[in-house]
Amino acid sequence: MKKILIPVLFASAIFVSCKEEIKQRNIEVNYPETTKNVVIDTIFGTEVVDNYRWLEDDRSKETESWVKTENEVTFDYLNKIPYREQLKSRLTELWNYEKVGTPFKEGGYTYFYKNDGLQNQYVVYRKKDDKEEVFLDPNTFSDDATTSLGTLSFSKDGKTVAYSISEGGSDWRKIIIIDATSKLIKEDTLVDVKFSGISWYKNEGFYYSSYDKPKGSQLSAKTDQHKLYYHKLGTSQKNDPVIFGEKASEKHRYVSGYLTEDNKYLVITASTSTSGNKLFIKDVSIENSKLITVIDNFDSDTYVKENRESKLYLVTNLKAANKKVVTVDAANPTVENWKDFIPETKNVLSLNSGAGYFFAEYMVDAVSKVLQYDFDGNLIREVKLPGVGSAGGFGGKTEDKELYFSFTNYNTPNSSYKFNPKDGTYESYWKPTINFNSDDYVSNQVFYTSKDGTKVPMIITHKKGVELNGKNPTILYGYGGFNVSLTPSFSIANAVWMEQGGVYAVPNLRGGGEYGKKWHDAGTQLKKQNVFDDFIAAAEYLIAEKYTSSEYLAIRGGSNGGLLVGATMTQRPGLMKVALPAVGVLDMLRYHTFTAGAGWSYDYGTADQSKEMFDYLKGYSPVHNVKKGTKYPATLITTGDHDDRVVPAHSFKFAAELQEKQAGENPVLIRIETNAGHGAGTPVTKTIEQYSDIFGFTLFNMGFDQLPNPPKSKIKS
Repeated sequence: MKKILIPVLFASAIFVSCKEEIKQRNIEVNYPETTKNVVIDTIFGTEVVDNYRWLEDDRSKETESWVKTENEVTFDYLNKIPYREQLKSRLTELWNYEKVGTPFKEGGYTYFYKNDGLQNQYVVYRKKDDKEEVFLDPNTFSDDATTSLGTLSFSKDGKTVAYSISEGGSDWRKIIIIDATSKLIKEDTLVDVKFSGISWYKNEGFYYSSYDKPKGSQLSAKTDQHKLYYHKLGTSQKNDPVIFGEKASEKHRYVSGYLTEDNKYLVITASTSTSGNKLFIKDVSIENSKLITVIDNFDSDTYVKENRESKLYLVTNLKAANKKVVTVDAANPTVENWKDFIPETKNVLSLNSGAGYFFAEYMVDAVSKVLQYDFDGNLIREVKLPGVGSAGGFGGKTEDKELYFSFTNYNTPNSSYKFNPKDGTYESYWKPTINFNSDDYVSNQVFYTSKDGTKVPMIITHKKGVELNGKNPTILYGYGGFNVSLTPSFSIANAVWMEQGGVYAVPNLRGGGEYGKKWHDAGTQLKKQNVFDDFIAAAEYLIAEKYTSSEYLAIRGGSNGGLLVGATMTQRPGLMKVALPAVGVLDMLRYHTFTAGAGWSYDYGTADQSKEMFDYLKGYSPVHNVKKGTKYPATLITTGDHDDRVVPAHSFKFAAELQEKQAGENPVLIRIETNAGHGAGTPVTKTIEQYSDIFGFTLFNMGFDQLPNPPKSKIKS
C-alpha cells in the first residue's frame, strides 16, 4: 500500500485572511498498490507504454477487486469531511420540491412528467376530464431505482405505447409495449436495443435502431454497425426486418429512422461519426417504394423537420454554418433543388414546430431568442420571453391549439408556460415552490480573450454582494466539444454551491455549438488544444478579476468535459486547487476501440489515422501525460461501473497513473458508482450523495473546516 499524509489547511473564518489563521490537520491516505502489467504498443514507429491495460477488462475479478479497494480508500477519506452530512442534508432539503414537465396530448389524454420532490425517477401522469392518474412509475421498475425510463412513444391513435428502459445506467435498452388504456403488457419485450428512438407507423408497428450484440463484454466491446429495424405488433423480434444498415460494405455507426407526422415519409439518417449524416426518404404510403437519396455524403448535418404533402422542410448547416431551413419537393430532393425558407443568420438556429407554425430558436451569445413563422415563411412575431436565459419547447402536433414552453437560467428554476400561437400571448402553466430566492443571486456574461486572441463568452453566477477578494470558492465548468452548447439552466446542486458563497462560472468554449459549425470545428482534431486554451484563459480571467485564486479554484467537467479537466490539470497543474473529472475520455490513444467510441473521431481524430494525429493525441492524452514528480491538484475522479459510453477504464487508468506519480500532498481519489452508467437516469438519492461528496471534497481541500453558510434547518423525518 502506498501511504501518504495529506496536510489539509483549515480556515478559522469563512475565508482565509492571513497565514496566522490557518491551522493544519494530517489525514492518512493509503493508496492501493495497483499492479503494473506493462503492454507496449508501437504506433507509427513510437513505443507507447500502457501500465494498466488490465483495468480495461470489466469482467475480471482483479478489476472488480481493484474497484472495491479504491472505493474503500475514497469513502474512508470522504467520511472524514466534517460537513459532508450537512451538505447532503441541504441538498436533500432543496431538492424536495415538486417538479412538473410540460404536457403533451395523446389519444384523448394529457400526459406529463412529475416528481413529488425526492422520488428517484420522474413519474408519468395523465389526466382526462380533470381526473389525474399515474400512468407509468419508473420507481417501481427495480428495487434500487437504478432502472430508468427512456423514450416514450405512442401509436397514432394513442392506444398503444412503446417505451424503453435502461438497467443500471447502461446505454443498452429494452422496449416494452403496453395497452394505453389498461396499462397491461401486450407482447414480448424487445431486447438489445441501443441509441434508438421509437417511431410509430400508424398503429401497426414502429421503427427502432440497434447493433448486433457484441462479442466479449457487452459494456466495453466495440459496436460500429448500427441498423434500423421495423417491429410489427404481434410478431417476434427475431423476425424484425432490417430496413437500413445491413450491408457490411456500408458501415454506419449511428442510424436513425422516423416518420413525418402524416406517416407519409420515413426519414433515415446515417452517420459514421457524431457530426455529418447521409439523408434518405421513403414514401411509405406507396407499397414497395424505393429509398430516395437526399444527401449521399457526410459534409453536413441535415434532417427533415416537417412536410406538407410532398413539400419537405429541412434544417441544414450545408453552406450555412449557423443552420438554415430549406424546402424541396420529395420527388427531387437533392441539394441543387433546395430553396431557402428561413435563411442563415449570424446566430445559430434550432427549429421546432407545432399548431401549424415554425418556431426558430436562436442562440444570441448562448441566450435564447425565439421567432415564430408560418408555413409560407412569413415572420409572425418575436416571442418575448420571460427573461434572459434558455427557452425550450414550442413543439406539438399540427392540430394543437395551444403549445407549451419552458424557461430557465442559472439562478431561475425551470418554469413552464402555456402559449397561444394565434396571438402570441402566454400564461404561467407551472412554477416551482422552492426554498431558493433567485433575487439574491446575479448572473453576468463577460467576454475574455483566449491564448490566440479569440473572444470567448462566459457566464458567472454568484450571490449578490460577493467581495472580489480572490478568496471565493469557485467552480469553473466546461465541455467544449461535439457541437454541444452550454446555455443557462438552473441546477439545484449549483444553487447549494452558491449558497455557500461559491462562484459558478461556465465559459462557452470552442468545440461547442454556441456560434455554429465554425466554432465547433475550431475545437476539433488538430485544433483541440484551442478548447484547453480557452478553459485555461477562463481560469486566468477569474483569477485576474479576483473572483477567486488558484487556492480556491476547482475545475469540473464530464465526458468530453472530463477530458477537458484531465488535459487542463496535466498541462497546468498549479492553476487550480481541485480537479473534478467525471466519466472522462482520458486515454486518447485507445478511446476508439471501445463500444461506439470510434464515432467520436470527427472531434478527436484517432491514433491510427496518421502520424501527425497520433503525435497530437499523445501530446495531450491525460493518461499519457501524467508526469512523475509533479504536484497535481486535489483530484476526485468520478465514474460508473456500468458506463458503456465512456468506459470506466479511462478513469481507472488515469487514477492509477496519478496515484503512482503524484509528488504533492493533495489527495488523488476515484469514486466509482456501482450499478450506474454515464449519468442518464441516475436515481436522485445517488445524485445527492455524489454532489455531497464532490462539494465536500472541493471545500475541504480549499481549506474550509466548516461550511461558509451552514444550513439552518434539517430535513423532517
